[in-house]
Parts: sequence; C-alpha cells; structure tokens
Amino acid sequence: MDRVVIVGTGLIGSSVGLALRAVEFPGTITGIDSNPEERKTALKMEAVDTIVDDAASGMLALEAADVILLAVPVLAILDWMKRLGPILKPHQLLTDVGSTKAAIADLAATLYNAPGQATFLPGHPMAGKESGGAALAEARLLESAMWLFTPLGEETPATREWRSWINKIGCRSMDMDPIRHDKICAWVSHMPQFVATAMAALFEDEFGDTREISAIGGRALREMTRLGASPYSMWRDVAMTNTDNVAATLYALEQRLAHLRENLRTPELRDEFSRANAFRTRR
Repeated sequence: MDRVVIVGTGLIGSSVGLALRAVEFPGTITGIDSNPEERKTALKMEAVDTIVDDAASGMLALEAADVILLAVPVLAILDWMKRLGPILKPHQLLTDVGSTKAAIADLAATLYNAPGQATFLPGHPMAGKESGGAALAEARLLESAMWLFTPLGEETPATREWRSWINKIGCRSMDMDPIRHDKICAWVSHMPQFVATAMAALFEDEFGDTREISAIGGRALREMTRLGASPYSMWRDVAMTNTDNVAATLYALEQRLAHLRENLRTPELRDEFSRANAFRTRR
C-alpha cells in the first residue's frame, strides 16, 4: 500500500492522514476536497502530502491510488461510489467512514467485489467531535476508537493491509452485519445526537441568549447539549439513510419520557433511576 487518497479532508479524513503519518506510513497521502479552506488547512497541517484542486488531477490521483478513503457524508459517499465504480481496477481498495452502512452496502453489491471490479470495504470509525473541519483534526482522535467494518466478501490482501494500518493507528476493530450496524448505531450514536439537538434547540427557543442560562447552566447542561453544535450536513445524511431505525429510537424515548412525566410522584420514578444506575454501573 503505497498510495492513499483521502476524499474529504475534514475532521475524520485529516485525522486519519495525521494518524498514518504518526505511525510512519511510508507512502504518499493525497487529499481531495471541494472546500478550498479545508484543502489548505489539511496541507498546512501535513495531514496530506499533496492536495488536488481540479477534477482532472483528482481522477488521475484516484486511478493511481492503492487505497481510497471516502471521508465525506453518506450521500456524498454514495455519489463517489457510483462515479468510481466504472474506473477503478481490481487491485484497488475503496473504503469509507460513513455513519450508516446498509445503503452503502446495498450499492457496493452492485458495483464492487466481483471479478474484474475493485474491492469495497465499508467502514465506520466511532470517533469524532461535535464540530468538524480539518482545523480540529488530530492524530490521537482515533486512539482506542472502535473502527467498525461491514465486510461484503472474502478478505483480500488489500483489505488485510488496510485493517493492519487501522490497528497500527491505535483503533480497535469489529465486524458487523450492515443492517445490525445501523440498528445499533441508531441507539448508541444517532439517538444521542438528535436528543442533544432537540434539547439545544428547545433552550434556544425558550431562553435565547438569556444571561442567566450561561451563568447558571453547569456541567450537566454543557454535556447534554454539547452535540447540538454538530453540523446539519452530516446528520441530514444519517437521518435520510437510517430513517426507520432513528425514528424507532426516538419513539421509544418519547414513550420513556412520557412514563417519567406520568410518574414524577410515584415509586416508579425510583425504579427508573435504579435501572439507569445499573446501566451506568456496568459501563
């Protein structure tokens, strides 16, 4: 694996580039991004060796790559998969960091992993920050993070080598079925995001920039609303590609909140705290 191309030099893409360099990846890392500021920042931080800012050069870099990492939102990943399917060669590996996997796996089954086609290995690092952008990238962002894979076929030398580099940069890894991935991630990642978004938006509507909220609100408020700073562009794609699972988690939470509301003065409230304490104690 000598040539890596990272499509999307934002938080995750640039962090992967920095992490590879930190463990002495010997090859070249090329970045592709439609945002000139992201390109400039990623290059300045040395997350990538070279940056591509025009379509023709970008395609040449992609055709020459050993591994291409799609580090963009899910709908853009699907678009890139369609564009790259006809031009990539059998020895090349295409992989991604998308937060949902079922739609990606379904499309990959039609374009990749057959004789004469490039290999596609869906991936999802469980890492990030509430805000994005190359300026916030860091090599240690991925340390001890779980990098989920939803493999679609037999292992190849390219997939084994990519997995080895994921381990070298400090990630743990786990293989999952893409349907199972989307259901579990709806609970452990997507629901918390939408809850934080709803809470932050509710506070904005109720209090705006009221000074008392900043003065009184402490750690609990900051932690519960921290994810409210996350970008719509990424979470729109999650909502559109994991709609049923996210809706199911939010409905379950609505029911639980209604249960709490109806039992604020009954022993059921104590029981609910006991169940919550038990869950946290095991984590």
